[in-house]
Amino acid sequence: MCRSRILNLMALLMATGCMQEMADQPRYDALEPLTLPSQGGPTLGPIEGTIARGELELDDAYFTGKNQGQLVSEIPIKAFENTSMEQLLAHGQQRFVITCSHCHGQIGGGVGGSEQMLELVGMVVKRGFPTPPTFHQQRLREVPLGHFFDVITNGLGRMPAHGYMVEPQDRWAIAAYIRALQLSQNAPSNVLNAPDLDQLGQQSARN
Repeated sequence: MCRSRILNLMALLMATGCMQEMADQPRYDALEPLTLPSQGGPTLGPIEGTIARGELELDDAYFTGKNQGQLVSEIPIKAFENTSMEQLLAHGQQRFVITCSHCHGQIGGGVGGSEQMLELVGMVVKRGFPTPPTFHQQRLREVPLGHFFDVITNGLGRMPAHGYMVEPQDRWAIAAYIRALQLSQNAPSNVLNAPDLDQLGQQSARN
């Protein structure tokens, strides 16, 4: 009887010891100061070489604006998933006004075009920020559409990168809208319908 009690007590002590070791393993408690990785703290950020679930970017044209290192000329098919061209342009106009118009103005004014375009810039430019190039110059009318996506993503000159704050779908919507703006200011009269020609004639008469 005594021997049985001794064995049970030993088993209980061994089990308690195991539980204590597990409870005392290294961990961070709530509100405990966080040390840097160089000081033996937890790794900050994702592990190198890993990709978060749902963020694998296999479509280079859609996610970079380039195909085999060359700027694409057309909107990638992925940009039209669950949307139409009309909806894409409408969304692009909304995002352009929110994200771009404070520098580029409502229609993409700036240097490199007419005197009128020089005046059609955003408020931050009118208050002293360097004037951007107008979208309505020959050079930018001829660049591939992927150029605008790439510049929004990575920045160019004084324009900072916006890729971290503008989703790829929004970047393509903005790029498509910029192309529509270019067409609206440089379209030949033979591509306009009768109502547009009438409205254009009335505006010219007022001016």
